Amino acid sequence: MLAHKASRLTHHHIFSKGNPAAERGTRAVMWITATMMVVEIAAGWWFNSMALLADGWHMSSHAFAIGLSAFAYAAARRYASDPRFTFGTWKIEILAGFASAIFLLGVAGMMVFESVARLFSPQAINYQDAIIVAVVGLLVNVVCALILGHAHEDHHHGHEHAHDEHPHHHHDLNLKSAYVHVIADAATSVLAIVALTGGLMYGWSWLDPVMGIVGAILVAIWARGLLMETGKVLLDREMDHPVVDEIREVVELLDKPDETIISDLHVWRVGKSAYACAISLVTNNAALTPEQVREQLSRHEEIVHTTIEIHRMTE
Repeated sequence: MLAHKASRLTHHHIFSKGNPAAERGTRAVMWITATMMVVEIAAGWWFNSMALLADGWHMSSHAFAIGLSAFAYAAARRYASDPRFTFGTWKIEILAGFASAIFLLGVAGMMVFESVARLFSPQAINYQDAIIVAVVGLLVNVVCALILGHAHEDHHHGHEHAHDEHPHHHHDLNLKSAYVHVIADAATSVLAIVALTGGLMYGWSWLDPVMGIVGAILVAIWARGLLMETGKVLLDREMDHPVVDEIREVVELLDKPDETIISDLHVWRVGKSAYACAISLVTNNAALTPEQVREQLSRHEEIVHTTIEIHRMTE
């Protein structure tokens, strides 16, 4: 049996690429969100609006979750060169995104509970003042979305030249989690404005808690999607990724593909656009070496670490 392990780049070079624009953006959005959270919760209680109050409490979890995203960037940057992290600190960011999704689900549950309670026990609402606060909240969310969107563009353009030949698009899931929180905030603000306007114009007091429930459903749907994306990375569920087919194609293109088969293959992500693979081959090709296989795999720049074993069929 022949075995060979190799990393095409050094630990620091592969895995310490941060996203300083996203770190700055999430930190700024955290403080903006926290400020608006206090305003909306106070206004919701004062004006007796469930939709506005739900939006404020919803925003409180966002302030915490976005702060967690900013902390994750800082922690990942601080420990980027620590050799104790075998494949770098990127998954700190993924873990923060996963935690943010959990917070979103908790907020959705709280919104449903409070809205149902208001349906059975309606209270008078100061619609005009509540609408003003909700509109301000929406404008704040739009500003936050623009800040995070700009951070995404800065990061994307900063890496596009390094990936001109790379066929797969990789999201910054930590930045995406912060963005989802902001978009969820914007959606609940819109629903609050609709509910309060309906109540003001037509006396539909029931619309306020109903929109709270609708907002909770939207938040839960977005949280589920974020949970699936981050959970996939944390659990190393990558065997359905196109890079796996690329590795199989490499084996098919070896000198004597009819004499070489894959007996075992494991692929997992170790960075935003970096993958490691462990592959075992069984072959009748006496001239085939791990170095030859690695050379073929190196054509795919996303494969940065390989462990290759070759077993002869006569062994």
